[in-house]
Amino acid sequence: MDEQIRIILIIIVSVSIFGLLIFVFVKNYIKNKIDYLVEKKKKDNLK
Repeated sequence: MDEQIRIILIIIVSVSIFGLLIFVFVKNYIKNKIDYLVEKKKKDNLK
């Protein structure tokens, strides 16, 4: 029983860490994309 609980906890922790990494990468990508589009819009409005 202890072995099964240990394996389940390892899987849960691994998936949590993987999910957190994916979240951070996607968040940074979206933030950079929005910043780029805002700057592009500002430049277009100045013309």
